[in-house]
Amino acid sequence: MNTEFRRAIVPNEIRSLTLFDHKAFQRYPLDWFDRDDWKTLDSWWMIVNRRKVGCCAFEPHMDFQEDVREDGQNLRLQGSLYIVTTGILPQFRGLGFGSLLKHWQVLYARYHGFTRIVTNTREGNRAMICLNEKFGFKILRTAPNYYEKPQESTVVMELHL
Repeated sequence: MNTEFRRAIVPNEIRSLTLFDHKAFQRYPLDWFDRDDWKTLDSWWMIVNRRKVGCCAFEPHMDFQEDVREDGQNLRLQGSLYIVTTGILPQFRGLGFGSLLKHWQVLYARYHGFTRIVTNTREGNRAMICLNEKFGFKILRTAPNYYEKPQESTVVMELHL
């Protein structure tokens, strides 16, 4: 199995990122990022045997606070890497690719000198919560009604490196 992690070329690959997002999160269209979102993120492909199987995006030196702040903003935080999204295409789930991508995310953060990783996910996404816990992430808080359609809480998790 030939696996590579490659930075997405923005703006050239925004259409591919958007299509991947729609496929990976097809049950939650309100969670999809738009073209402008992808322009601001540091996005990466996980490519297995020349096929885009996974994708993730980061915001470096950022904390996740939009669930608790009245202005809905995230604050800059030196040394903190915010994993904005992690997705595996549905046909490749349950095969270990999520673990491979999460392992790479942690290595990426360490290699680039980050001392903390923060992320969030739907409370009902037990697979992602368990995967994060497998890699040592701890739950910081659960914020009610963060997501819409369906309305659901978000679970905010962090890993100190």
